[in-house]
Amino acid sequence: MSLTRVNSSAATLTKNRTEDSIVPTSGMCVTCVDGCIGMCEIGKSAYRGHEVIYPQPFGVITTAAEKDYPVDYSHFNIMGTAVGAHGVPADSDKAIFPKVNLEVVFGHDRGIKFRLPWIIPGIGSTNVAKNNWDGIAIGSALAGTGLTIGENVVGMDPEAVIKGGRVVDTVDLKNRVRLYKDHQRDGYGAIVVQANIEDTRLGTQEYAIEKLGVQAVELKWGQGAKDIGGEVKIRDLAKAQLLHKRGYIVLPDPTDPHVIQAFEHGAFTEFERHSRVGMVDEEGFAGRVAELRKAGAKYVFLKTGAYRPADLARAIKWSSKYKIDLLTVYGAGGGTGMSPWRMMNEWGVPPVELHSLLYRYAKQLADRKEYVPPLAVAGGFTFEDQIFKGLALGAPFVKLVGMARGPIAAVMVGKTIGRTIDQGMIPVYVERFGTTRDEIFVTAADLRRELGDAGFERLPTGAIGLYTYYERLAQGLRQLMAGSRKFACNYIDRGDLAALTEDAARISGIDYILDVDREEAARILTA
Repeated sequence: MSLTRVNSSAATLTKNRTEDSIVPTSGMCVTCVDGCIGMCEIGKSAYRGHEVIYPQPFGVITTAAEKDYPVDYSHFNIMGTAVGAHGVPADSDKAIFPKVNLEVVFGHDRGIKFRLPWIIPGIGSTNVAKNNWDGIAIGSALAGTGLTIGENVVGMDPEAVIKGGRVVDTVDLKNRVRLYKDHQRDGYGAIVVQANIEDTRLGTQEYAIEKLGVQAVELKWGQGAKDIGGEVKIRDLAKAQLLHKRGYIVLPDPTDPHVIQAFEHGAFTEFERHSRVGMVDEEGFAGRVAELRKAGAKYVFLKTGAYRPADLARAIKWSSKYKIDLLTVYGAGGGTGMSPWRMMNEWGVPPVELHSLLYRYAKQLADRKEYVPPLAVAGGFTFEDQIFKGLALGAPFVKLVGMARGPIAAVMVGKTIGRTIDQGMIPVYVERFGTTRDEIFVTAADLRRELGDAGFERLPTGAIGLYTYYERLAQGLRQLMAGSRKFACNYIDRGDLAALTEDAARISGIDYILDVDREEAARILTA
């Protein structure tokens, strides 16, 4: 049985002519007929070529792989119990789920505190991030969670002022940081500025530290969606030329007269901007960490992708050696604003396997009394049960779960609802809940009370959408944790999971469900 679908996908806006009769290995129609207009990926590639590599339409979508991996987080179940409580007295009047504490504290000085155990682990220069940033930043800040500004934001900003190859001013990054900071409450959460090769050359993180007061920065080795640098589409010739001048890889060459002529004549409508592939070595890594700390960074993070196991070992060992404050590990298939579609589906170590290796490597360091950095896991997490499982699989080392597509979706829906309210064209599906912000968004009353009428009215509905989605996740997670009698995140452990298949048990080291509590059950039965 094939684990992936080839040659047709909603991601590439392609389909088969014989939709119900497909060759599993090639994805081709069983009868490929002369005269077909070419709706499949092969056919579309015959006239649009490399454009078909990427999910479409760019700028208004986020994408994740549709490959059905043999093992995923659904192959584990959460174990509840009828006995005891951890973190509160074992009293039915006190051990109630609203009492579950979801706060997480981490960093070398335990100076970073989140109200909720998740973070958005890097959304950068794509249009879908830029166009929804107010909702993403404000909603994250109000919820007291972390938000990472991803790669290439400065380089993509046409208003950025760059002198001698270094940024001295930038509108976009400044605005992104400000929107988050202006809505932080009681010191919860953190805004993080990430950097790839191009960002490092521009001095983006030094600028963010010195001019914007950013305390946390992140080095980026990779992500789950792809094993190459970030990329976007550019529809403006002048901007493509600007990015070429700033040192980005822009295809086709926007300075070539023949390319310019073809673009102006409509032969193609989009340029591709690509980032470089990083070259990691320990000396360079150690040097960059030292540079950032010297520049004033209070916290230094690292994010890596679904690379081979040896690269994961390097990531956690060097994070241990150089006292990284958070290591995020992103499994294959993770969401993105733009990645090559086949690459997204066919490269890298899937989440369960990667996160199981991460636990194994972390435990090896811990057993040798070496520093284990706080860990975050990412790759397809969207709901409270998955968050619980991610925390449990990597316990006690995993402190956070990374999510991006789910939060972006919540922001976009919130934004859309706000627009329909303003236009007086609320969809019937939504209108059954009301016709105003206060009626439609279930968290509106709480936000209005906390922020005041004026503060609430200024909120973009995208931010309300994200805050409300997070409120659902928080309550759902509290219920799951209360069922396991774990009333704070630090009590969650691997014993709170059971593997539903022997493969899942073998890969993760989590007990197969029929082996859970085997010895304890025997003692109870023979007492």
